[in-house]
Amino acid sequence: MPHPDDFSDDELGHRLQQALRALPDAPPGLLRAAIGLWPAGALVSGLHGAALGLLSRLSAVLAFDSWAAPATALGMRSLRAPTRQLLYTAQGRDIDLRIAPADLAFSLTGQVLGPDETGQLELTRLDDDAAPSPQAPWVREAPLDALGEFRFEGLAPGRYTLTLFAGGCALELPPFDCGETAN
Repeated sequence: MPHPDDFSDDELGHRLQQALRALPDAPPGLLRAAIGLWPAGALVSGLHGAALGLLSRLSAVLAFDSWAAPATALGMRSLRAPTRQLLYTAQGRDIDLRIAPADLAFSLTGQVLGPDETGQLELTRLDDDAAPSPQAPWVREAPLDALGEFRFEGLAPGRYTLTLFAGGCALELPPFDCGETAN
């Protein structure tokens, strides 16, 4: 029998294809036993839970905060605008947030700029220690519209975090203050 080094690449590829065709399939019982050697892990109940288990988690970075810019002009231009603009970015997506006073509360509006056409946002109010409340977490959800825009109304002053579920990932924004000035 000739040594494999004596064959050209094409001839070796041809002989390998012939050998693969000649091999019989493994018996079904043996295939099931081999697959059973590796546990599937904890099963997530429900389609929603399974989908969330497959999401990759990303963290966005604050690229712009209108309240963080130092006031350089004097007079009316030195006053801080009542509406705060925040721009976050992560992996080809930008999330533009606007926090504006509305009656005795605040409204949070925004737009997701990037490859996603649909998605869901989850706004979570944080406790004083910057963690979701373990007793009764305060969470609101909103869908993205056709232009990637969203809105949350009637927000009390406090610390919040926003998570975008779109494009097979969960994009988490760092905590931000609603209704409080940045230092």
